[in-house]
Amino acid sequence: MSGTSEGQGPAGVGVPESTRPAVTERHGTGPGHTELRDYRAAFNAAQLAMAVVDPEGVVVRANDALATLLGSRPADLSARHAADLIDLSSDARTWHAYREVLRGRRSRFRCTRRLKHPDGRALWAEVTVSPVPETGDVLLSVADISDRRELHARLRHLQLHDPVTRLPNRTLFFERLTAALEAGPYDHGSTGRVGLCYLDLDGFKAVNDTLGHRVGDRLLAAVAARLTACADGGADLGCGHLVARLGGDEFAILVEDSTGTEQLADLARCVLAALQQPFDLAGHRLSVSASIGVVERAAAGTTATALMQAADTTLYWAKEDGRARWTLFDPERNANRMTRQALASTLRPAVERGEFALEYQPLVGLADGATLGVEALVRWNHPRFGLLTPNRFVQIAEEDGSIVQLGRWVLRTACRQARRWQLDHPDVEPLFVSVNVAVRQVWDSDLVADVAEILAETGLPPRLLQLELTESAVMGSAGRPLQALRALSDMGVRIAIDDFGTGYSNLAYLSRLPVSALKLDGTFVRGFQDEAHANPADETIVEALVELAHRLGLTVTAECVETSGQASRLRRIGCDTGQGWLYSRAVAPERITEMLAERPRQAAAAG
Repeated sequence: MSGTSEGQGPAGVGVPESTRPAVTERHGTGPGHTELRDYRAAFNAAQLAMAVVDPEGVVVRANDALATLLGSRPADLSARHAADLIDLSSDARTWHAYREVLRGRRSRFRCTRRLKHPDGRALWAEVTVSPVPETGDVLLSVADISDRRELHARLRHLQLHDPVTRLPNRTLFFERLTAALEAGPYDHGSTGRVGLCYLDLDGFKAVNDTLGHRVGDRLLAAVAARLTACADGGADLGCGHLVARLGGDEFAILVEDSTGTEQLADLARCVLAALQQPFDLAGHRLSVSASIGVVERAAAGTTATALMQAADTTLYWAKEDGRARWTLFDPERNANRMTRQALASTLRPAVERGEFALEYQPLVGLADGATLGVEALVRWNHPRFGLLTPNRFVQIAEEDGSIVQLGRWVLRTACRQARRWQLDHPDVEPLFVSVNVAVRQVWDSDLVADVAEILAETGLPPRLLQLELTESAVMGSAGRPLQALRALSDMGVRIAIDDFGTGYSNLAYLSRLPVSALKLDGTFVRGFQDEAHANPADETIVEALVELAHRLGLTVTAECVETSGQASRLRRIGCDTGQGWLYSRAVAPERITEMLAERPRQAAAAG
């Protein structure tokens, strides 16, 4: 074997005699020579590919297994640099660690290399380098782990792909998404942007429920094929975008290095068009649609979590807007949603913290201009968003049920205030207070018991309390709501229908309900605003409603009265009371107190 001397080391391999005096004592025909021959035979016969390498990195001796692995002969490997044979110098980190072992500064080193066999096939090898004691050489071993790597690759593929559609699954999708977001902006021609189409099949559950999961799985596989075709559909749509099944009937198409929203919009249109074509599966002809949330933004400053939250929100918008469509993420709409969520999460404790207050808007007799009552309007002094009017939070309160707690507080506060006005100003006609009641207050609480308790607690006469319910809430009432309205009316409390004319407008119900007043929706009154070009139809409708209400023994209040011209026409028609900015905006209770204090002086001056 070229490049070696007759001196033999303790491992039974060729080493220069001048540097290994202890080993030369083994020469001869004694036991040491036999032991040396056994070592050498074991080295050559070993199944593990090995070589002895001197401190300069030169192969001193290689066994048959290494020669076979590299497609060579053992003699041809001697005197060659081991780093060249197994590619140890291709990266700085590996080269440094290898040199440290050669110099005796590191006890062991292991790495994995991809080698190329002379016949052209590639193989993966696990390389281990460790010192040979008392020699200064190192033992290099190379294990062929190609089969292990292939098995690992297959297992990883199974782990990262969906078995039904064979698409990448959620795990692989997030790996790719995270990598795309962590890539340096504009590196190697990158646009520094990322896009996502997040879609959900509309009505897929019905397919599973009626035709079974087997047909459902075939449908998912067919959908996956069409999505892949869209993702690979050419330069205009991009090519090779990652299509993944995230679970159930949810899919995502990741567009790395997107060129803008138009590219994502084109991709979404392609998907919708592709899915609108019927599917022929197992004798069934199926039609499906999809709702798609589209997000496109700069990768810098974006996280995978934030991108998916935006996509999920936008998908929800697409479904909310009617399904079978794509919707682009709108930061302003999302800000409103976030504000709504923030309000919802803090609404209940806000009542306990005393963040709500009431303002009162006068209800004025159109005949004489006298203030007959006030409507209590709740305001939320939010620590973050400032003063909020009911349209910002009442619907939220109705949805989560906190309207019951809030409504009870409003009712108690308004009745207490009305009673205080009555006691403080006994020389004037007391004002009635009108309080809005939500439908959930009727269904989710004992409204009759609450009203009775609050009236007894505050001492307010029932005739000075008016409860307002929307037209849609009382029209068609039956069962518990109707019983509650009748019990309240029998108690002496007034019942008013608010925003009349915007709901069912089924006038036949008016004679069957214990209602004492109608409040015309402001849309009718706004039709009176342009006196120069008045629409006779508006006046005819309002006049008919007022006449009908009076025949049924009901009073009529017109909302949103803003001009004296409107007031004059309503007065001429016969409307009883008006409410709006012409008379007063909603004001603090102290302003109503001042108004009541002025009444005796005004009466004296008039007399």
